[in-house]
Amino acid sequence: MAGKYTPLEHYLRDLPASQREIVLSFERIEGILKFKLPASAYEDERWWMHEKEANHINMRAWTNAGWKVENVEVNRKQVKLIRA
Repeated sequence: MAGKYTPLEHYLRDLPASQREIVLSFERIEGILKFKLPASAYEDERWWMHEKEANHINMRAWTNAGWKVENVEVNRKQVKLIRA
């Protein structure tokens, strides 16, 4: 079932297998998604760090693509993802 975060999942899946990490600005993620992230993504790192078992469609985008969040800097508006 396609979700609104599927473009991000596809973007991450399409990165070369040799790439082990990526830092994305929130603005870049919004460009990939073609919509604004919710205010909570800008205000609280917990939006990025949900438990895997929970029903958070944003997290499924990167976990389904084989990535996980290593670090979030809400002040700098960027997230670092690493291959899981």
